[in-house]
Amino acid sequence: MPPHVWLISLKDLDEDAQAIHLGEVARMELGTGQDDFVGDPLRMMLTGLEEQSRMPYVIEENGEAVGVLTLQSGAATLAGWPDDDSVWLLRGFLIDRRRQGRGLGPAAAAAAVATAAKLTARRGGGQAGVVLSVNERNGSGLAAYRKAGFEDRGQYLGGDAGPQRTMYAAF
Repeated sequence: MPPHVWLISLKDLDEDAQAIHLGEVARMELGTGQDDFVGDPLRMMLTGLEEQSRMPYVIEENGEAVGVLTLQSGAATLAGWPDDDSVWLLRGFLIDRRRQGRGLGPAAAAAAVATAAKLTARRGGGQAGVVLSVNERNGSGLAAYRKAGFEDRGQYLGGDAGPQRTMYAAF
């Protein structure tokens, strides 16, 4: 049975709850070589709280923080998509090193697509899905996104860490 994860929106929490979750994020660890593909989890969440277009989430399983991700509107070209506004951008996605290999990545990616659909319905933005870019050297990331229902839309050469794959999931 695949794990069940919850996405906790940091922007929907009061300051005390944010501080608790950010403390958990600060203790997350990247796996070997993962820093080639993703930034510092705490810094990504703090940036997400500052920018209106970003929605930062803590990924929880059984009440414990296991990862982070951000959904961003108006920025899809950063993942090689032809326009900024027709889809949400999934960025800054990571599962804590100590929790990897248990199916949490695909579960959280699928939850991100479902959450983006709800955001679109609530805000009326007209987005049709979620796009991301993943480094071609990140085999576990590619496999996790495919398992979550993302389809490969081709190579994107705009990434800082080398060639990327643009991946898309409709809702």
